[in-house]
Amino acid sequence: MNIDEAMDWVYNVRRFGPDRSLKPTRKYLELLGNPQNSFKTIHIGGTNGKGSTSAYIAAILEAAGYKVGLYTSPHLERFNERIKINGVEISDKDAAYLLTESRTIFEKLIAYPESMPLRFFDILTGVCFKYFEEQRVDYGVIEVGLGGRLDATNVIEPLVSVITNIGYEHVNILGPTLEDIAFEKAGIIKPHTPVVTGETKKNILQVFEKTAEEENTEVIQVSDYAEYERIKASPEGQVFNLETQREEYHGLKTPLLGIHQIINAATAVTAIETLEQYGITIPRQAIIKGVKKVYWPGRLEVVHHNPAIVLDCAKDAEATEAVRETIISDLNDRRIIAVVSMSSDKNIEGMIENIAAFADAFIITKHSVTYRAAEPERLISEITKYDKEYKVVLDHDEAFREAYEMAKPEDMVLVIGSVYLAGDARRFYASYFS
Repeated sequence: MNIDEAMDWVYNVRRFGPDRSLKPTRKYLELLGNPQNSFKTIHIGGTNGKGSTSAYIAAILEAAGYKVGLYTSPHLERFNERIKINGVEISDKDAAYLLTESRTIFEKLIAYPESMPLRFFDILTGVCFKYFEEQRVDYGVIEVGLGGRLDATNVIEPLVSVITNIGYEHVNILGPTLEDIAFEKAGIIKPHTPVVTGETKKNILQVFEKTAEEENTEVIQVSDYAEYERIKASPEGQVFNLETQREEYHGLKTPLLGIHQIINAATAVTAIETLEQYGITIPRQAIIKGVKKVYWPGRLEVVHHNPAIVLDCAKDAEATEAVRETIISDLNDRRIIAVVSMSSDKNIEGMIENIAAFADAFIITKHSVTYRAAEPERLISEITKYDKEYKVVLDHDEAFREAYEMAKPEDMVLVIGSVYLAGDARRFYASYFS
């Protein structure tokens, strides 16, 4: 298959299904030669911040001179973003050939007397692991796709497991309560493998500690291990001090905006320093350089000035709350036009409440994955509670154009509510301003 044929095939593979288990995933990887065993791994789960934390960890390891594979999801603009080595995306050629190999295995497993159907994310995970093996990476920084316990990535034996935090997400799959969700996320905790968490809620920590005790390991709580102090923030980034049980870092710089990104950086540094349990010491300068050089687009990313155009992937109430805090603290000196689309299975009431706290006007649209997008009427019913100006522009490109044309040079356009919408906006504005 060429890349177009491969993409068409894999996107038509079922994503979810009943009776989920890791048995097909393990068999698939066995037929690939168990590539996940050829490199060291760090496993990152959680509700929000796991992608940013993964990006920080990968950047630090790369700054230390290692060849580092980074596996994240979903992508913003193109499939290849999910699989990178030292910041370079997998090529179309490599993706196509590995997907072709995976399709052969997929069809073989379906034909077994006891059929073993693979899901979309199983296939992508196998492609990633095989690619990292072939490219001989030293480390794989592996982000959980969904949940943890039954996620396709949960076949690795990492040096460190990281759980950023717990919030309400995918309750139809992971369970209705935070404790249920925490149990699923805690499934990535492995025997004798330290787990680092940025979580602070006692009821959630109790779930983690129970699982860790069963696995004969420890929970390292970032708020106990490290303290941070933000020194300065601007649209160009942040400066902060970080003191851990090992080191003091003064004047750390990160291009990522928001106090939550400093927490993610502290989580990443804690995980990196935990590697010392294995005799792996990452130099202080690599940590400083990695935090400074991290690249993670679509997270309060400024893509244009005068007016400021900012893109954010916040896709649930917890993430929009973090954006709310950042905007009000650091960027609330201008009129803000929010371009919004949200997936129908999210806490739309909570998301709109957070955005309405700083937005002066809304443009309601639909992101490109239309089958998941909430209908405009549902968003309108929430926006009207806050007496905010709004209009509906269903075509997202038209919505992005209209927001830019509405904005005065001193205003800000914020695209928010969905990873898909941020990706749509990134494509549009890159072309619009070229």
